Amino acid sequence: MPGIDECLLEAMRLPGARGAALVDWTSGLALGAVGEAPGGDQEAAAVEAAELARLAAEQHAFAPDPGEEAGGEGEGRGEGGAGHDVGADPPVEDLIISNRDSYHVLRFVRTSFDSSVCLHLWLARAEGNLALARIRLGEMAGRLVLG
Repeated sequence: MPGIDECLLEAMRLPGARGAALVDWTSGLALGAVGEAPGGDQEAAAVEAAELARLAAEQHAFAPDPGEEAGGEGEGRGEGGAGHDVGADPPVEDLIISNRDSYHVLRFVRTSFDSSVCLHLWLARAEGNLALARIRLGEMAGRLVLG
């Protein structure tokens, strides 16, 4: 089971990867970063990624439909939004932002504490494969060991 550094290095092996970070989206703190940073500043990129992740996670329209969730246990599930319960699945799976020359993929990571972290991958559009990146980030998020 890989830790933060191993996970980020694995993300950088994806075709077109320019930079990767693990970000706490409640505080805006980068828990780890590798490669280039959008805008040249790792700290500013982490804060901006956290803000986007927080905005998506807090919106009820983006929460899973309670009737469609697997397991159906209902344990630890509140009304959704920012106050999601400790250990609950993140409210959003991933967030994709595209511009003329790159993609930014924010993959929410389930953790044993509060699931308030996400992987941020900056991917060059010309060399990258968005579908492959989403699949691999999902695999990495599932194997990532935090705490």
